[in-house]
Amino acid sequence: MSGHSKWANIKHRKGRQDAKKAKIYTKIGKEIVIAVKQGGSDPDVNARLKMAIQKARANNMPMDNITRNIQKASGELEGVNYEEFPYEGYGPGGAAVMLDIMTDNRNRTAGEVRHLFSKYGGNLGESGCVAWMFDKKGLIMIDKEDLKADPDDVMMTALEAGAEDMKDEGDSIEVTCAPEEFEAVETALREAGFPVTVAEITMVPQTTVALEGSEAEKMLKLMDALEDHDDVQNVYSNFDIDDEMME
Repeated sequence: MSGHSKWANIKHRKGRQDAKKAKIYTKIGKEIVIAVKQGGSDPDVNARLKMAIQKARANNMPMDNITRNIQKASGELEGVNYEEFPYEGYGPGGAAVMLDIMTDNRNRTAGEVRHLFSKYGGNLGESGCVAWMFDKKGLIMIDKEDLKADPDDVMMTALEAGAEDMKDEGDSIEVTCAPEEFEAVETALREAGFPVTVAEITMVPQTTVALEGSEAEKMLKLMDALEDHDDVQNVYSNFDIDDEMME
């Protein structure tokens, strides 16, 4: 779990520092389009769309962009048809990697993602090869540096709202819950005034693989390259790397 948590924190910090928002907006736009096509354009009855809009607002995406993507998906404006599917594979040292893909050209994306795996010492695998190593969970992380309350207060609030577990990860507190309890737990923690830095439905590894040296370096480069790819919405892995190298 620690490797996953560290990567979630690093992504958050990089996101705050990244001046180029176009790529982020494109990925969130795809998520909005898929969400609307699956569950309709009303976020009050479409939980996936509601989460996508929350993510858009957290990244300061203009409301015009959000509305335009909803209109494209509902047919009010001309848009692109995206396919959504997972990819699975292995990184350096045998670390498991799962990807959420959204693309308008499956063949192009497959070739590009396969190349990235190969470039950084990994390989794209068959469907199902690593999915069994992960559980779908709600993940909420709280910054301990900005936390004005006692961690026990966080635990009580989270558990009362339906959380399954809470762990101290050094500079942050990690709360996990079942996906169906995510909205209630996140809302309770935010309303209590706790400094939430990460809130997402994610794939949490059951066990981790420790990486060192060149394997760790290649793994981080692979994660960065996959995160940077336009058609990769989410990247999950079960690696665990030393704090200094992660930084």
